[in-house]
Amino acid sequence: MKKIKIVVRLVLVLGIFGLAAWSCQSGGNREVSTMSDMKLASKTTFIGEEATAPQGDNALPVEEVRKKIIRDGRMGIKTSDLEKSKTRVDTLVRNNGGYYSNESFNNSDYESAWNLNIRIPAAAFDGFIAALEAGEGEILYKEIGARDVTDQFIDLETRLANKREYLERYRELVKKAVSVKEILEIEEKIRLLEEEIESVTGRLKYLGDQVDFSTLNLTLTKHKGFKYSPDRPGDFGERLKHSLSKGWHGFVSFLLFLIKLWPFWILAVPVVYFWRRVRRSRGRKGA
Repeated sequence: MKKIKIVVRLVLVLGIFGLAAWSCQSGGNREVSTMSDMKLASKTTFIGEEATAPQGDNALPVEEVRKKIIRDGRMGIKTSDLEKSKTRVDTLVRNNGGYYSNESFNNSDYESAWNLNIRIPAAAFDGFIAALEAGEGEILYKEIGARDVTDQFIDLETRLANKREYLERYRELVKKAVSVKEILEIEEKIRLLEEEIESVTGRLKYLGDQVDFSTLNLTLTKHKGFKYSPDRPGDFGERLKHSLSKGWHGFVSFLLFLIKLWPFWILAVPVVYFWRRVRRSRGRKGA
């Protein structure tokens, strides 16, 4: 009976020691894990960082992302009634929810032309092109292109999510910082992260606008029949008056030119005087 009690006591003691050891090991692991996370956040460099941050809920699988396509092009139409064609294009742009980002008018002896930079919602772009082709006028050229920027979207969105996660980590770390040096270092990293987040957000916004609105450079041209019209000479009185006026202006210009040479006239006086004296003295010697 005593042996059984001894065995039971040994088992209980061993069990208590085992539970204590397991509890200490578990607590130590949690502490090591927390310290590792803090060191990882504090040693991460964010300037020029590639999108290699945590793979968690922020990861964006390619199959779940809708294709991002930028469509744009250029088109030229020759028309016999430029103003009518321009009014029709205005109506089409307005009805399709688009707008002009730039428009300019050029007029010469040979042709008149409207150069239009048009932004149209991507969903209505094909219908807008078809409506232009169905209108009056001759299509001079047409070029429509498309660019797939899905990879750029995925990269930028992933980098943005990762930077925001690191930003939250640093904001937590700054609350635990003890020295002024640590606070300043962490705040500098927070500032740099906020600048990078703003830059990536701006790039995403620009790409999103290019995807949502397609761009068409449209030129409407009306050719003119060039007619040579030589200048008709005026009557004798007008021509005489014009000739007298030109002669007077020529005389005044010549007189002003002579006046501009006044330093040379002043210099010429002693030169001529000296030359005449030398010439006279030589004449006397010869006599």
